[in-house]
Amino acid sequence: MKKVITYGTFDLLHVGHINILRRAREYGDYLIVAISSDQFNALKNKEAYYSFEQRKAILEAIRYVDEVIPEHKWEQKVEDVQKHGIDVFVMGDDWKGQFDFLKEYCDVVYLPRTVGISTTKIKSDLNKTNNG
Repeated sequence: MKKVITYGTFDLLHVGHINILRRAREYGDYLIVAISSDQFNALKNKEAYYSFEQRKAILEAIRYVDEVIPEHKWEQKVEDVQKHGIDVFVMGDDWKGQFDFLKEYCDVVYLPRTVGISTTKIKSDLNKTNNG
């Protein structure tokens, strides 16, 4: 069985998230999604609308996702790859080159992001709507 892993916050789920999950799953038979814990988001000065448990439940309901695990720190990726027997690490191409060190352990693939959509843009648009 070929295992794939990807990482993210996956807050305010949108078509860009679905696209990357679908395309990541095409690289293997089993997709693990590591999502930032609430504590890790706080360390990154990032605030998610949904809690870790809510984001986990949402992702577990998506047919492309086989397993959801927490991401507690930047440095855990090598450990996750080894622990879960990962064959392919997938991230959006906005991270291109940032995880090449994982090529020692598995294939690394950077996928193009969905044009015109992001959680940041959604939050910005909603903020304009509420303040405008």
